[in-house]
Amino acid sequence: MTQAASVYGEALYALAKDENKSDMMLEQLKTLDESFAAEPDFLRLLSAPNLSKIERKEILDTCFKGKADPYLLNFLKILMEKGYIRQFSSCARVFREHYNEDHGIMPVSAVTAVPMTDSQKEKLTAKLAGITGKQIELTNTIDPACIGGVRLDYDGKRVDDTIIHRLDAVSSMLKNTIL
Repeated sequence: MTQAASVYGEALYALAKDENKSDMMLEQLKTLDESFAAEPDFLRLLSAPNLSKIERKEILDTCFKGKADPYLLNFLKILMEKGYIRQFSSCARVFREHYNEDHGIMPVSAVTAVPMTDSQKEKLTAKLAGITGKQIELTNTIDPACIGGVRLDYDGKRVDDTIIHRLDAVSSMLKNTIL
């Protein structure tokens, strides 16, 4: 993540918080980020040097005026003017991090070999909430290479209780055993 993304994302969050728009702004950022990821050519268009800044602003107005919050639209225009529009996703991530911190939310990624059932997700979420004292936002990613078990990534930590991790540990131990 760049310094610019950190500064701009933090500034947008501070503004949204001051204006009591952080919840709404978070949803709009998420929607825009997903849209931009699905159509990366749009961000390339907004950073195209062969279009004037006025033309690029008009594109933003045409696409988002009346649909996105005016602060968010102006934020997009600032990013475009400063040449940071391709940093939008990172700015949105910084916004989300500040939002989560202020609202006691901890995103957790659970990597499993097969999709978790709703019951498993609920139990894991409740267990982690009890341990951390935070509201858990759980996402389940599928990786058949895990074979079984679960790997949790949260708060810069990794707890790996997958079968492949256990097999790797046994293999390493056997390699280092002197007979």
